[in-house]
Amino acid sequence: MEKTDARSATNGNECLTPRNCAFRIPAASKCPPPPKKKAVTGRKQPPPTSGYFHPPDLDALFSMPPSSRWEACV
Repeated sequence: MEKTDARSATNGNECLTPRNCAFRIPAASKCPPPPKKKAVTGRKQPPPTSGYFHPPDLDALFSMPPSSRWEACV
């Protein structure tokens, strides 16, 4: 069994890791800088000059009694 392993290594059938200095990964010289925070670009907008829209019966909408079909089952 050992003879066949030796033969395959000499024939070049076995995969080997390259060990030459040209194939080595170079060591990192220094750490990369940390990521920078994004600049805040949003600004608060001033209120409209003509004012906000006030619906006339908005209070009536919320003061209506609930309808009877939404009552709990007894």
